[in-house]
Amino acid sequence: MAKRTAIIDIGSNSARVVIYEKTSRYGFHLLCEQKSKVRIGEGAYNNGGYLQPIGINRAYEALKSFKETIHRYKAHKVIAVATSALRDAPNQKEFIDMIKQQLAISINVINGKKEARFGALAASNLLPIVDGISIDIGGGSSDLALIQNGKIIDTYSLDLGTVRIKELFFDKYDSIDTARKKAKAYIKDALKNLPDSFKSHLAIGIGGTTRAIGKGIMKTNNYPLDKIHAFRYSFKKHKSYLKDISKQSFKDLKKFHIKKSRYDTIKEGSLIFYEILKYIEATEVITSGVGVREGVFLNDLLRGDNYTFNSTINPSLISLLDRFVSYNYESNHTRYKLHIASKLYEILQNKIQDSFKYKLELNYALKLSHIGDIINVYKSHNHAYYITTQELNYKLEHNQIVLISMLLKMDGKELIDDELFEYYKSLLPPKDTFRWLSFIYTITLYIYDTSQHTDIEFTFKNNTLYIKSSKSLYMAREKINQLQKPTPFDIVIEDTSVI
Repeated sequence: MAKRTAIIDIGSNSARVVIYEKTSRYGFHLLCEQKSKVRIGEGAYNNGGYLQPIGINRAYEALKSFKETIHRYKAHKVIAVATSALRDAPNQKEFIDMIKQQLAISINVINGKKEARFGALAASNLLPIVDGISIDIGGGSSDLALIQNGKIIDTYSLDLGTVRIKELFFDKYDSIDTARKKAKAYIKDALKNLPDSFKSHLAIGIGGTTRAIGKGIMKTNNYPLDKIHAFRYSFKKHKSYLKDISKQSFKDLKKFHIKKSRYDTIKEGSLIFYEILKYIEATEVITSGVGVREGVFLNDLLRGDNYTFNSTINPSLISLLDRFVSYNYESNHTRYKLHIASKLYEILQNKIQDSFKYKLELNYALKLSHIGDIINVYKSHNHAYYITTQELNYKLEHNQIVLISMLLKMDGKELIDDELFEYYKSLLPPKDTFRWLSFIYTITLYIYDTSQHTDIEFTFKNNTLYIKSSKSLYMAREKINQLQKPTPFDIVIEDTSVI
């Protein structure tokens, strides 16, 4: 697969180009993203689906700019797809031929079921989900996929898009109530075509509409983590929020914390989303920061892997290690580090009593513990914290990302940053548990950094932690003795050093 791949996605409302850089077989990250609100479908739904000159011209200019960006970033491969507005247009061939001839970009018009599959492919691989129904609300259609046990079981496309509903109803009637009533009846009638199997407690929101709604709910509730991907919320708790958006005039949308750039179609989008959530009997929503573009990319990346990442693979973790760790992170050094932590975690279980609930997060933090060094060894723990908070995205819940990042933030003798802990408290384990995890993380690094590949044994008895080493722990001893403890107990180091 090409090291840099550009994906162009031409929707009814927006066109985007994204460029992904592959860092290894399964590691990749977003290198560039550009968006243009081309509204290629503007006027089409009132003109037999025909693309109108105003939308065609905007799309051409955007694609021309995208091509320059792709050239600047030296992307080796370009995949361009178009969705609802173009597939519905009787004059699609004229537009595609023009773009091919003048810009040398080949556009693949995908049907609704394939659009739904791409969105679901991204969600099932890059979100911490097993079952659910993905809902991708675009300008011309809403594309749904039924996911069970991480597999895409079925897909369906509905002619319910924000631009379509806007032009058919909200632009036609002066009264919001009248437009909303007629649009609601239209949406409910369309939903009758959805197969009976499309029922799930979890809805996966894909696309700009559901992201805007998710961000609005985050701001309304003062959510501590500024990350939309994998943000969860209760549909029951926020029903009125979703329902009320479609009733508002533009000037009243501000109180819902909706960005102005979304004002033109958010009423239509929230109405569609609300009705679909009710129809599929959803109780919870997880918002996806990925969609069709990532699905197209993964469809290419995972062709030889049955279009699925192995359960042990986290692509954003791998990408971070590829980019920010100078040594071989799959070496015996890393395994030794995890071995120390595992033994210490086990020996302290009577104190922690968490049934190893946070083993994955502890291991991830240890693997990422040196990623800040590449920026600067001074305050490297702060660099690691910031990098991880922003870049560790895929296949993890928000509480996992925050815990990993918080462990990386710890450095020196302190076990906890009380102010930061209070800020993220709703997403973190109990404070006592966090102190124990921080203690294990820190002692592991002290031993690893000063005496690699020593035979290490831990025992805990008579309120004393015994650390027995086959090599000198002289450099680690002072740090360990100064380290805070989660609860009062003694530490005895038995090694070969002469003091």
